[in-house]
Amino acid sequence: MKVTDLLTAATVNLDLKSTTKKDVMDELAATLDKAGKLNDLAEYRAALDKREEQSTTGIGDGVAIPHSKTAAVKEAAIAFGRSKEGVDFQSLDGQPAHLFFMIAATDGANATHLEALSTLSTFLIDAAFREKLMNAATADEIVALFDEQESESENVAAEEKKAAENNTDGYEVLAVTGCPTGIAHTYMAADALKQKAKEMGVSIKVQTNGSTGIKNRLQADEIEKAKGIIVAASINIDVEPFKGKPLVQVPVTDGIRRPEELINEVIEGKAPVYQGDGSAPKAAAEEEPKGKKINIYKNLMNGVTYMLPFVVGGGILIAISYLIASLTGVELKPVAGVVDVHDFPSLLSFIGNGNAMYLMIPILAGFIAMSIADRPGLAPGMVGGLMALTSNAGFLGGLIAGFLAGYVVELVKWAFQKWPQSLDGLKPVLIYPVFGIFITGALMFLINQPISDFMEWMTHLLNSMGTGNLVLLGLILGGMMGIDLGGPFNKIAFTFGIAMISAGNFYPQAAVMAGGMVPPLGMALATTLFAHKFNRAQRDSGKVAYVLGAAFISEGAIPFGAADPIRVMVSTTIGSALAGGLSLLFGIGLRPPHGGIFVIPLVSNGNPFLYAFAIIIGTVVTAIIYGIWKKPLKEQENA
Repeated sequence: MKVTDLLTAATVNLDLKSTTKKDVMDELAATLDKAGKLNDLAEYRAALDKREEQSTTGIGDGVAIPHSKTAAVKEAAIAFGRSKEGVDFQSLDGQPAHLFFMIAATDGANATHLEALSTLSTFLIDAAFREKLMNAATADEIVALFDEQESESENVAAEEKKAAENNTDGYEVLAVTGCPTGIAHTYMAADALKQKAKEMGVSIKVQTNGSTGIKNRLQADEIEKAKGIIVAASINIDVEPFKGKPLVQVPVTDGIRRPEELINEVIEGKAPVYQGDGSAPKAAAEEEPKGKKINIYKNLMNGVTYMLPFVVGGGILIAISYLIASLTGVELKPVAGVVDVHDFPSLLSFIGNGNAMYLMIPILAGFIAMSIADRPGLAPGMVGGLMALTSNAGFLGGLIAGFLAGYVVELVKWAFQKWPQSLDGLKPVLIYPVFGIFITGALMFLINQPISDFMEWMTHLLNSMGTGNLVLLGLILGGMMGIDLGGPFNKIAFTFGIAMISAGNFYPQAAVMAGGMVPPLGMALATTLFAHKFNRAQRDSGKVAYVLGAAFISEGAIPFGAADPIRVMVSTTIGSALAGGLSLLFGIGLRPPHGGIFVIPLVSNGNPFLYAFAIIIGTVVTAIIYGIWKKPLKEQENA
């Protein structure tokens, strides 16, 4: 399939009216929709935004390739847009983009579609071709240019294939490229490396890990003969076959932007030799600084992210089991095993509490440890977490087990770094699991009892709190949820709420969820009540914030907080604290840790209407404070 089977005159726009990145994507997506290429325009636009969150598709040299593979696409297609003035697309080189190629791939895109889409991206490396696209006068001329370029590309591919067949001496440099969608950047990086190597007189072979699978796979004898390997990828690539060879690992965008520098690093012997340690291969981060740093918050959030589905699914099933039992008059008895399952509510409880929630602490600990020590940390972390669970050390014990296991494995790695290279294969299958599990388990055996005693004391303290103290706790937790809109304070409060759920105290999470819903709902209500103080884009953001707030996604208020941090932070903190305090004043407890308005009917204590009332009061207070305090539009423009 050719590029021109996907790019037609109907999907070409030679005079984009847009002046912002968002508007360009809106305009081109609308072009695809008008041409009948989409099932759902809104869903496709959301998929494009999600891809942009990973890294910008403004690749530089005046080109941007926003793309997505999703079920929202009816028929694979390419839309082309051109802006003579240029648009700030947050490009890698910081320059405006003039040529835009919006790629729409179906969720089940076949190989021929994806190869055509991939071919498009390689054409754009050629500066002369880009210049022709800038000067084309009609949509038909654009299509004809691609036809001509495709014929030339087929000739080049044939020459490369012939050269590869005659190559018996191997290659000086090998490379692997890959990007999250495997459509554009994968092949652009490959083409940039091949083109630059040809200019430098360096022989190179590039393996592409794209949506159609691995192409041009590197062979063992080629790896052996090569001076070194470049891995330009933002997905996980198995680098174990390159053990003992000089290896350069960079994001895929570096393969596009600085191929000469990467090739020289290998040719000049500056690339470090990859020793191999059994760790999970990692994707090169687009914006992460080099060097390993201790990041407690990142490691904790990794554990919480993997744990959350178990907690949410299990917690909601437990809440539903109690709801059904109360509605049907069934007595829900403790369910310890399969023999205790006698009706539907007890089945829900068995699945939710006896299984999903049971895995919560081991999963938390395992993935905290994995974040610290890669794959070798998972088993020691999960064993430590299970020991914390069975010793009643609870959530706090799981946290400690995760960090302990991670750094224990890092210590074991350091201790065996001078292990003979011939025995390196024993590290991941024997050394790391045996020493990691034993040392973590022994330390957890020693500290589990003190942690268990502390958790018991904390649970007793919370359960014995009078109304005044509970309200104070609700004010603090609610305020923490509203102060940084999904940042560290917000996540600490949320983590504490989950910890208390695991300890059998459901009050804190009620305050946490109420406080977390208020910021986006409050900002949304402000755009409605004080519409004259917001521009159209802000009012549109308000509509989205209603949905995000209802779903308990505090980050829905970030667009407002970023534009006006002090006023928003003060308003949301006051409203969130009030909602959290009222929740506990009304004696609300909440088993499900997430779910927003959908789990309000499932409160385990108190009245769901009073809980909704607490959230509404916090929302209204936030909206009024911010709406009154916010400057009118004219003053904002003059500020």
